[in-house]
Formats: sequence, structure tokens, C-alpha cells
Amino acid sequence: MKKSIKKYELPPEEVEKQVEAVIGDTSDEEIEKLYAESVKNFELDTILPGRVVNIINDEVVIDVGYKSEGTVPLRDFDDPSSVDIGDTLEVLLEAAEDEAGTIVLSKSKADRIRGWERLVEAHSEGDIVKGRPIRKIKGGLLVDVGGVPVFLPASQVNIRRTGDIAENIGKELECKIIKIDEGRRNIVISRRKLLEEQRAVAKKKLLEEIKVGDMRKGTVKNIADFGAFVDLGGIDGLLHITDMSWGRVSHPSEMLAIDDEIEVKIIGLDPERERIALGLKQKTESPWVNIEQKYPIGSRVKGEVVNIMTYGAFVKLEEGVEGLVHISEMSWTKRINHPSDVVAIGDVVEVVVLDINTDKQEISLGMKQTEVNPWTQVEEKYPPGTVIEGRVRNLTNYGAFIEIEEGIDGLLHVSDMSWTKKVNHPSEMVKRGEKVRTVILSVDQEKKRVALGLKQLYEDPWESDIPNRYKEGDVVEGKVAKLASFGAFVELEKDLEGLLHVSELSNKKVASPEEVVHVGQKIHVQIIKVDSENRKIGLSMRRIEGQEPETVTAAKAATKTATLKPVEMVETHQPEPARTAEEVPAPEKGTETPSAGAPGAGPKAGTPTKPEDETERKPSGEAGPEPEAEAKPVQAEPKAGQDAEPEIAGQDGPAAPEAVPGGSESTEPATEAEQALLPPATDSDESTNSRELTQNHQE
Repeated sequence: MKKSIKKYELPPEEVEKQVEAVIGDTSDEEIEKLYAESVKNFELDTILPGRVVNIINDEVVIDVGYKSEGTVPLRDFDDPSSVDIGDTLEVLLEAAEDEAGTIVLSKSKADRIRGWERLVEAHSEGDIVKGRPIRKIKGGLLVDVGGVPVFLPASQVNIRRTGDIAENIGKELECKIIKIDEGRRNIVISRRKLLEEQRAVAKKKLLEEIKVGDMRKGTVKNIADFGAFVDLGGIDGLLHITDMSWGRVSHPSEMLAIDDEIEVKIIGLDPERERIALGLKQKTESPWVNIEQKYPIGSRVKGEVVNIMTYGAFVKLEEGVEGLVHISEMSWTKRINHPSDVVAIGDVVEVVVLDINTDKQEISLGMKQTEVNPWTQVEEKYPPGTVIEGRVRNLTNYGAFIEIEEGIDGLLHVSDMSWTKKVNHPSEMVKRGEKVRTVILSVDQEKKRVALGLKQLYEDPWESDIPNRYKEGDVVEGKVAKLASFGAFVELEKDLEGLLHVSELSNKKVASPEEVVHVGQKIHVQIIKVDSENRKIGLSMRRIEGQEPETVTAAKAATKTATLKPVEMVETHQPEPARTAEEVPAPEKGTETPSAGAPGAGPKAGTPTKPEDETERKPSGEAGPEPEAEAKPVQAEPKAGQDAEPEIAGQDGPAAPEAVPGGSESTEPATEAEQALLPPATDSDESTNSRELTQNHQE
């Protein structure tokens, strides 16, 4: 009693007064009898009826008929403000007395036990109950169902696993009881199972009613990279990203969010597989209707660059209508490695409609078509015979590509670099990046090819110069340049060699040229054949064998040097500008005018001229007129090795194989545009062999 007075801090006078009010005139014997009758035998963990006898601060004093009262927290009541003295309730006896001498009671535990009993009595496994999640625990949610906490696993919260199950706390959920463990007083419920059963019924009904073309409302339940799943009420349909808008959609989240309520059109139905295809854009008319009338082929339109790929750029003409500008349609002349070199996303560009495929909903566009094609003016600006100066942009095994003007290259083939030297690699004659003068040989506007020549700046020495200086029977001095199985190549002068066949080495039988001569050796040989047409000189040591060097008839011929006479040019053309045919003055009366662009043509701008009494320059290998006295030497470096020449006519022995082209500079593979510049093969052996190498390189 004293402990209770001390606990509740009651003044002794107040206690005495309350005791007298309760006992009144009752004697001690009567009081003792009443106490004995009121005290009962209590068992722990039993539910007892009680009565509220007082409310002190946050504690409610409960009398359960024991020799002392107990207390419970005011917060255990659903509505603490409604608790009043005299109210009855049930509590659980947890302990007989605590340190203060009062019994330990629990209203919350008593409520749970009674709630469990009522729940088990009213429901069984499979029944549907309602409850509110009160907190998140390991593995799921704790749900209050009629005052009883039951377990809702995370996997059973919804049909699809959501991001955070705690979002359901406080919401009323309808679930199905899937397990009751009375011994452990444990109940497991599932919301997912209930939803699946409800959806199965709704799905069956929906599949019986729905048809293609229907408009249905649904809820967005999930979003993926390829589209969104929409709950139509019992079954989900797929709204593919391509069916969301006639325009470009990078990701479905740009248009939709989970739980959005949308109206869609049924565009596909497979009842057996229970699949439904949905569409949003199909609710409006396709912008591709009458597309050919809106964008006729050849028309100019403006659009916005919306995407860039390695092969081109996509340009939006209107919402839902895009066209492709292929990388090859961006410029007439520029070498574009990637479309981003020309355009960027967001740029507004002018394009020309090239083609429309309504079935595939594709439009081909061109940017370069908005400008004048410079190749339409190349033939006019650079007629054959025009001398130009350009930069060597690239070297390949078969020639050099020279930039005539920005975006327009010409091919200087190895066979057009020298009249006398057999060029194995263009790096022997030109270097990348240097400027060189060449002459226009031909222009193929359709194939976008320009053929250039370096040797054509000079007259062909094989027409008259070499035959006049090297005659049959002359004895000259030369140096052995290279040995082959069929003979030796002898350098007579710079860039000019003759073939000393193995049969002409000695009067004795010679099995190998090494038995008689070696590379670098100076020897005297006799000219036995000069073939201007095939550009070959045949030599012999056998026919002057035994003669003294002093007695040779033409030993001084070793000092001869090949000379090339420059072809006279009226004008040397730079890349800009080129003279047109209208600007060329008319020939004087009585002067014969050759055909335009032909070698040796009259006074057309940039073309070679000849005296009136000189015949037109003949093709390689044919006899020509005598050269003039003064001439300019060929500007070329000595070669590191000469390819084997074909055998001299009338001599035995196989032809020498072609050497593998090589050079001091690295060779880059020709681009597709550069391969298109390759000139057609000529009738000369040298050109044919060189272009065979070109063909092998391309293959």
C-alpha cells in the first residue's frame, strides 16, 4: 500500500479521506471477510476482465479483482480521449507483482489474443480478408487484420514486383489467407493470388468481347526499352515503342509513366496465345498518306537533323515523316568520313527529295543536289591538254592522286610518269604533299575520272631521239644493272637500259649470266636492235668479242645522254580559273585546226602546239619526227632496280617476271572514289603490265 502511495505521489490525508469514504461504518471483521471473498486465485498469461478505477497521467489504473490493481498505458486504447473511470475491458495478466507491488497487465496483448481467436473462428485458409500494412519487416509487410498482425510476403504483394513495397503502408489491401498456423499463432496472406484469380475471370470475359479496332482504356503497369505494358482489365497488352507516335520516340518514358490512364486502339489480337497489340498513333491519320503529293520527287524542302548514323543523317520533314540523307549524298566533292563532319543534331538543312518508298515509309534525300555539281564543269574548265599544278594527295601502287581543286582528284598512273624509266612505284617520281605540274589527258564526266600525265609534258624520246643516237652496229659502254636467268640488263644512260640476252654474252655456251658479268661491271656492248614500237634495245657482247676497246666504232657513245624536249604550251593552268572554249582565239587563216583536246592540238588554251610542218604526235612506239637540237633532261631520280624486260624479238629465253612494286614512301589503299579514277588500259605493253598490277591490287 505504501509503495502504491509513493508511486502515485498521493498525500496521506487524501488517502485517508478516500479510505473512510469507501469503508464508512464497516467493522474490521466485515472488511476482512469482504477481502477474503474478493481475492481470487489468478494464473499468469490469462485474460481477465477489469474495470477502470482511475487515470493518472498516461497510466490507466485497472482493477481485476486481485489484492492490488494494475496499470496499462493510455496509448493502448484506440481512442485515449474516450477512456473514463468505470469502463470495463479485458487485459492479460503477465506478472503477479512488479517492484512497485502492482500486478503487470497488458491490454494490447489481450486484444491480439481475442482478435486471433475471433479471426480463426470466423475465417479459414482461402478466405478473403481486409487489412492495412503497419510496417515493413524482413521479407515483406506486417498487416493489421482485425487487430491481428499477419504476414504478407513481398512476392505476394502484387502480380508484378514493385520498386518499394513500403509504398503500400497505410493503404487498405484485400488479400487471401493462404496459411494459418494455430500453434505459432501465425497467418500468411497473399494479395497476388487474389489478383490473379480476379484477372483470370476478367481476362476470359475480355477475350470474348474484344476485337481489332476497338478503343479501350487501360493503365500503364510496366515500361521497358521496347514499349509499355497496359492493363486493359484482366489482361495486359503491349504498346510497342514504334506504335506510340508517328514521330521519333527514343524511349517509352518520354510519353508514358507507370499508372498513367490512357486510351489505346487494338491493332492486333491472338486469343490462343493471349497476346494483344496496342497502338496510340493509330488513333490519328498517318502523315504518310498522300506523301508523294506533299513531297514530290525533285522538290526542295527544309528539315531538322534528328539523328546521325555512320551511314548518313535522318532529317525530320514534319512530325512522323523523316528522310535519310546518305553520306554519299552530302557533297559532290568533299571526302566525308562521318556525317557529323557536315551536320549536327538540331541543324536545319535544305534537301532535295530523291526517292519515296511508300510501302516501307522511306524517303531518300540529298544535300549535294541543292548545289551545282562541279563535275559538270570539270570538262569545260580542264579540257584535255590543259597543264595544271596540283598537290600530291595520296600514293598507291599504281599511281598518284593529285588534287586538281578541292574535292576533285586526278590519277597520274605510273605508266604516264616517264617515257624511258620503268616506274615500279610512284614514290620514285613524286612525293606526297609536293606540288607537281601535269597535263590533263582525259576527262570522264559520267564516271567522275580525270587522267593526268607527267611524261606527256615532253615529247617521246623513242620517236626520234633514241633511235637517232643508238643505231644498229654501234658499240657503246654500259654498266650491268641487273641479272636475270635469261640475261643481263645494261644501263646505257640514266633511265635507259638494254637487254643483253644470255645467248649474246659469249661465243661459248653460257649457262648463267653470272659466269660472264656481274652487277656494277662496266662493259662494252654492240647495239643489235632498236625497237621503238616496243621500247626495247637489244645488246650483244658476243659479236665484239676479242676486239680491243680502242677499236670500237662508237665508244664515245657512252657519253650520250637522253634528252627530252618539252612540249610547247600556250598556257599553264592553275586549278582556278580555266579558260573556256569561247575564250580561245581563232586560228589564223590557212592553219589546220586539230580536234579539241587531241595531243598536238592547235592554239587551244593549255594544249601543246607544234610547227605547221610537224606531223601530229603519234602513239607510243611509232616513229616520229626528229627532235629539235635543244632539249631539257627528264627530272627523275635513278631507280633502285629495273623490272625484267620481255625478251627481244628473235632471241630465245623467257620474259622476265614483273617485280613487286615498291617505294620509299608508305602506300595507302585507294579509296572507292580513287579506284573510280583509274584510266582504261592502253595498247602499250608498259601500260598493260602496270594496269594488271592495279587490277591485282584492287582484287
